[in-house]
Order: sequence, then structure tokens, then C-alpha cells
Amino acid sequence: MERTVTIFCKNTQKFHNFPMGISLLEIHKALNIKLKYPVVAARVNYKVEDLNFPVFKPKNIEFIDTSVASGMRVYVRSLCMVLCKAISELMPHVDLKILHPIGKGYYCRLSNFKDTVTQDVIDNIKKRVDEIIAAGEKIIYEEQQIEIVKKLFTEANQQDKIRLFDTLGNPYVRYFRIGNYIDYYTGVLLPSTDYLNIYELTPYHDGMLLRIPARANPSVLEDYVVQDKMFGIFKEYGRWNHIMNMNNVGDFNAACKNNKSFDLIKIAEALHEKKIAYIADMIHARGGKVRVALIGGPSSSGKTTFSKRLSVQLQVIGLHPITVSMDNYFVNRIDTPKDENGEWDYEDINALDLPLFNKHIRQLLDNQEVEIPFYNFETGEREFRNDKLKLEENTILILEGIHALNPELLAKVPQEVLFKIYVSALTTISIDNHNWIPTADTRLLRRIIRDARFRNYSARETIRRWESVRRGEEKWIFPFQENADVMFNSALLFELAVLKRHAEPILSEVPKSSDEYTEAHRLLKFLNYFMPITEREIPPTSLLREFVGGSSFRY
Repeated sequence: MERTVTIFCKNTQKFHNFPMGISLLEIHKALNIKLKYPVVAARVNYKVEDLNFPVFKPKNIEFIDTSVASGMRVYVRSLCMVLCKAISELMPHVDLKILHPIGKGYYCRLSNFKDTVTQDVIDNIKKRVDEIIAAGEKIIYEEQQIEIVKKLFTEANQQDKIRLFDTLGNPYVRYFRIGNYIDYYTGVLLPSTDYLNIYELTPYHDGMLLRIPARANPSVLEDYVVQDKMFGIFKEYGRWNHIMNMNNVGDFNAACKNNKSFDLIKIAEALHEKKIAYIADMIHARGGKVRVALIGGPSSSGKTTFSKRLSVQLQVIGLHPITVSMDNYFVNRIDTPKDENGEWDYEDINALDLPLFNKHIRQLLDNQEVEIPFYNFETGEREFRNDKLKLEENTILILEGIHALNPELLAKVPQEVLFKIYVSALTTISIDNHNWIPTADTRLLRRIIRDARFRNYSARETIRRWESVRRGEEKWIFPFQENADVMFNSALLFELAVLKRHAEPILSEVPKSSDEYTEAHRLLKFLNYFMPITEREIPPTSLLREFVGGSSFRY
């Protein structure tokens, strides 16, 4: 008698019986699951698994497509593996490095490639990628003892993987195979290459851009966005990493094992201080024309601490900075715009009283005295508490907020008096050559820790809100980041090794039977790549102190 297993499918909202050991792909076909876009993976007990995953025990199963973040990651990782395979065949001595997201795609560099990456070179690569996709080659998951895997990757000349494996200490390692080509990825992949139907390769600076399906509509290609200033900041910090010989997590973990973590902290913090001083000098160099410094950026970028440290540097050069909170210019709650769920949307620029804000800034610039409002978050109403302000000679206003770079914010103020700064945590170290670290992950971990420590929010609550936060960023922040006069990268080379100690116990509290566990589990797996380090050498003025505590600044 054939043994069976009972699964509950969230897509059908029914229990189903199948032969024990059946794959998710076979279940998907048997149930004829139809989603808006092609199914690419499934959540099995809220953990993302590939479609070849065999089911031996009762499970809750939910099939997913590329319209959800987990599904898009599966698609992009699989696309990257096919690209890596194509280049390894066409250019055996070239190392492909998939470095970071940019322009709504991923910047790729061909290391050891002595010629220019021309359109002809890219067309040749794309032709081979298309052939691999059309062949529908199987993407096979394999797992073996660490020494065997290290030998395989040594023979494949993927030394970046060896450095990573040496510092992780796992007895067995999972990797992927397409034909004779092997590679390592941090998450699951598609079952075969013919699932990949939307992508593009475009020349980009000294490399190329891997373009992917649009997150809002995965049936079409994501729009290309010019981000030259953003690329410049990535390149700047990449040079700093190279100076410190820190190209990937394997390098970082090896340095920590050799007791060099405190040196890395000192250097990273010194680079931050040098950059902030440089930005203050840029403002001063404009000969007193700048009266307002605008500091914008996405959630958990460290904008508040950056503004405080910039204030210190401005005072060093003889200026008198005063911070005005943009939150105090919120309209009354009853007049606040609502989002698609009918909830108050404080991330909408129209949640601010723009006419009053512009009026007050113009009056301040005309040396008039202004009574600054106070927004009472408990009552949801604006109050006036006789808080008056007048700008003196050498005074510079500092305005920090998510809309700081939006042209609508101060449309009626002379633009020559404004200096715009974009702040974000742009993680520039990679796990290895083919596994980058999403910049949003660093910010999410910062926010989870800060919300738990200072706002009494659980990780589950923060994760639940994160998708809405990201949508707001896409609408109100990212389109205006290239408006900045200068960009500041608030990420610190060592910070994920410090955040690990704080985040793991908080993430472990997310119920395993909740939708948010999918993201919590992914983040916990991600943090396993880092050796933890203590924070005692982190100075009290560090941007990281805004999230983990111990700052000497008042918030």
C-alpha cells in the first residue's frame, strides 16, 4: 500500500493527499495552481523552498510567483547563475562580479577582462545566455561534505567561495549545478533555466547592467533609471574596501578571526568622519550662499545622527546650525492623506503643510521671526507653543526628513540657498562574487533593532510594516535621490557583525506559524554568514549607536 502525506495548500485553502516524497513541482501541476504570474517557488511552513523540494511530512504549502519579494529573489538568483555559466564558458579566465543594485538592475563587472566591455561583447554573452535558457537545462541542488565541495570550487577557480566556506565552519555545504557548471547561492533557485524569460544586458560604465522584471509588473522589464551619483558613491566605498583588502564576507570573517575587527571599526568610523567633514567644507565653500541643508534618505539610514554630526562639523568651521523638525509641519490628522488600505499616510508629501512650511522658511531667510508649530502626535493636531525662531548671521538651517530632496518641498524658496544631501546605508561588501548584500536588508535590520529597543515594536510588527515602507520609498524618496549635491553612505563595513548580536534574539521571537516568519527566517540565515563582534570599540557618536544604543547624542 502506497504511503501518503497530507498537505494544506494555502492557494486552494484545502487539504490534499499525495504520495510521500512527491515534489512541490508535481503538487503544483496536480492542483493546477494558477497565479497572476508563473509559479517560481513555494513557502513550506513559511520557509521558501525550491519546486524540486520533496514532501515527506504534513506541511502548509503556499505557491508564490515573482510578484512577491521572495519569488523575485528566486528568479534573479537563477538568472545570475545562468549569466555566470555563460561567461565561464565564453571567457574561462574572467571573473564575473555581481556587485550591487543600481538603476533598477544589478551592476556586473568582468574582472581580468583586458578589453572594453562593448555592445558586441555583451551581445555575445546574451546569445549564450539565451541558448542556456532555451535548452531548459535542469538546475540541480547538491549537498556534500565541506572538503569535497572546496575541492570542486578550487577546480572551478572560484576562490571567493573557498574563503567563505573556510570561515563558516559548516560540515556540509549546499551548492547548485547546471550541467558541468557549479555555483553557490544563499537561497533557492528555479528548477530549470526555461523559467527565465525576461531580462536584458546593457553596457554600464566599465561593466554591464543586468536588468530584471519589474517588481510592480513582472511580465515586463523594469524601467532603466540613470543613477550616476549613486554609482559614484558605490565606487568610492568600493575603493575603500579594496584599500582595506575587504572584498567579501570571507575576507571580513578572516580578519575578525585574526583579531583585526577593532582596526576595521576605527578605519570605518574615521572614513565616516572624514566624509562628513568634507561635506561641511563643501557647504562652507559656497561662500555663505547656503542657508538650508536638506538631508533626505530612506528609513533607518541614520539621517538623524548624520544631521547631528554634520552640525558639529559646521560649528568647527564657524557656522551656527539650527535643526527644524519637518514633522511639526504635518497637517492635522483629519486632513492627512490615506494610503490604499485606508490608513493615515504620513509618508505622502501632502501630509505636510507645504504652503505654511515654505512661508516660514522664506520669512526666516528674510531675517524675520517665526513661531514654529508643534505637531501633537497624541491628538493629531498642530499646536503653537510660543516656540519662536530667528536666523542670525552664519546660521544655517538643517532640515532632515524623507521628502528633503523632493522639489515640491521648497518649491517657492530660491534654490541657490539650498544644499541637498542624500543619506542611505549602501552596503558595499558582498558575500562572494555572485551573492551581493541587498542594501535594504541592512536598513531593515537596523529598524528591527531600533523598534524593539526604543519603540516597543516586535520584529513581527516591523516586518509587517516594511513592505508599505518600501512602497513609500519607491514613490517619495528614490525618484529624487539624484537631485542631491552630495551623497553619504551611512553603512559601516563592520556593522552587520554587530547587528547580528542584537537582531538574532529579536528575530527568533517571530512565530513560526506567521507570514512574517518567512522574512525572519531569511534574515537569520543571512546573519549566519557573519562572525559576531563586540561593540565596545564603537564610539558613542557612531551612526550605528542610533540603532543599538549607547549614543552620546540626544534624540
